[in-house]
Amino acid sequence: IISSMMNVIKNLSIEKLMYKLSASVVYAILSAVALNFFFQPGHVYSSGITGLAQIFTTLSYKLLGHNIPVSITLYLLNIPLLILAWLKIGKRFTIYTVLTVTLSSIFIHIIPEFTLTPDPIINAIFGGAVMGAGIGYALRSGISSGGTDIISLYIRKKTGRQVGNISLLFNGVIVILAGILFGWQYMFYSLLTIFVSSRVTDAIYTKQRKMQATIITKHPVEITQALHHRLHRGVTVVNSAEGGYTKVTMTILITIITQAEYQEFKYIMKEVDPAAFVSVAENVKVLGRFVEDQN
Repeated sequence: IISSMMNVIKNLSIEKLMYKLSASVVYAILSAVALNFFFQPGHVYSSGITGLAQIFTTLSYKLLGHNIPVSITLYLLNIPLLILAWLKIGKRFTIYTVLTVTLSSIFIHIIPEFTLTPDPIINAIFGGAVMGAGIGYALRSGISSGGTDIISLYIRKKTGRQVGNISLLFNGVIVILAGILFGWQYMFYSLLTIFVSSRVTDAIYTKQRKMQATIITKHPVEITQALHHRLHRGVTVVNSAEGGYTKVTMTILITIITQAEYQEFKYIMKEVDPAAFVSVAENVKVLGRFVEDQN
């Protein structure tokens, strides 16, 4: 697997890899701040695999007499999911996710816990806001933080069904476990932080936001094929357009993408035809068939 990962990394665009790396660092820092400044000191349990890692860390103290750091439990819980992603979802996706999970665990480990306030409600609200900002930025950058994202993508790829309820079910199990094991007030705090986190995530990242890209190019076939194969988006082709000043015959391509696909769209244009003129209009309304999710 390691040799296969190295081969995939060699074929990645350096610019794209650095962009993903910077996004992973931002997410890692925000998730570490949320966990070590708010969740852990306030005994608030986050959503997803992070919340499950917190529960295992708390139980380790009760069962073993000492805490296994959250950074370690978080990484260990992600390992089987990363193997699943490598085998069943995609190698590039897995590499970016390994990068994000590794950096997140490192920053959680090196940033010390610090109690800003003992009030669990304040910790739940502000921790949820910081974590939601990190998740929203990660999603806007096209990276995954692992955990339930991998499970959802795998089931969606396997069945073709929308699996939004997976996250809801998983988070429900976490808050119930927190209530049973540590007291029902912790279930309330966890519900509060999950609510705040989801609202902040939605404010930063709106996947349903649609954008219309108008492309003027001399290479319509190559661009159309790239958009079909990599984004699975349809393209309207207007042939024999003439430049008003240059009088050069060009082709106009029109396609609709989502906010989530914008970064990948920019990479496609830079790779296929960096000389193309591209105009992007945000928040367009679409009538008719438009597939929201391409994962």
